[in-house]
Amino acid sequence: MIEIRSATKEHLPAILGLIRELAVFEREPDAVIVTNTQFRQYFEEGRFEAIVALNHAEVVGMCLFYEAYSTWKGIFLYLDDFVVTECWRRKGVGKLLFDELVRIASEKEAALLRWQVLDWNTPAIEFYKQYEAIIEPEWWTCKLTREQLKALASRQ
Repeated sequence: MIEIRSATKEHLPAILGLIRELAVFEREPDAVIVTNTQFRQYFEEGRFEAIVALNHAEVVGMCLFYEAYSTWKGIFLYLDDFVVTECWRRKGVGKLLFDELVRIASEKEAALLRWQVLDWNTPAIEFYKQYEAIIEPEWWTCKLTREQLKALASRQ
C-alpha cells in the first residue's frame, strides 16, 4: 500500500535520485548540478517542500514545490518536479501525489498551482488534462543560467 506524506531530510537522497531519473527521462542527463549537501541545505532553509509516495519505506514518487508570488494573483504554489519511478508509473501513484498537492495548495489558499510540462510528454499532458488543467501554449519559458548571470553581472 502506498503512503503519501511530507518529505523529511531522510528522504532527500531518494528525492534527488528521482530528480536525476527525471532529468534522464527529459533528455537532460547532465543537467542536475545541485549537490547532496546543497539540496539538504536548501530543504533545511525551507526553500522548497516535498511530498513523497512510499512503498513501505522506499520512496517511489515525489512532488517538489515551493511558494511563489504572482503580482496578478497573489501567493501560488510552483510544482518544480513531479516524478514517479518508472516501475511504479501507471499504478495510481501519480494521482495520489497530485491529489495531495492539490489539497495542500487549497489548504494554503493558493491562488494558483503552476508547473511546466514538455510539449512531447504526452502521458503527462494527458494526466493533467484529467484535472482540467489549463495548458498555456502561448507562454514560453525563459531562463538565464548561472554562467550567463555571472557574465552579465560582470558587464555592468
